[in-house]
Amino acid sequence: MRPLLPAAVPPPFGRYSHGIATPPGARLVVTSGQLGVAADGTVPAGCAAQAALCFANIAAILAEDGMTLGHVIRLNAYVTDRAHMADYMRVRDAQFPGTPPASTLIIVAGFTRPEFLIEIEATAAAAA
Repeated sequence: MRPLLPAAVPPPFGRYSHGIATPPGARLVVTSGQLGVAADGTVPAGCAAQAALCFANIAAILAEDGMTLGHVIRLNAYVTDRAHMADYMRVRDAQFPGTPPASTLIIVAGFTRPEFLIEIEATAAAAA
């Protein structure tokens, strides 16, 4: 993947790319939003723990098509409070030590259950 960071646009506010170019003919995987819930139904306390679980769930989905988090080109994340932004970004940045994906973070009023603090969806691309 190739980051798109045009000089005509202000630099990103955080560690993300304004855009990502994929190779011609790349295949895509798009995930549904993943909540911080384990396979056994448990929900850890705290945004960082939930974010880590969201990324683990996304990694498991991508693995079903032979991809890893390294194939992620775009993230959409939703948190229930500005106070969760730093924890989310710390966990996100640890998942993407190379080129960071394009990323959007939105603060929302809540999710289907009050214990959920974050939801993350991803788009990944790999050579066909």
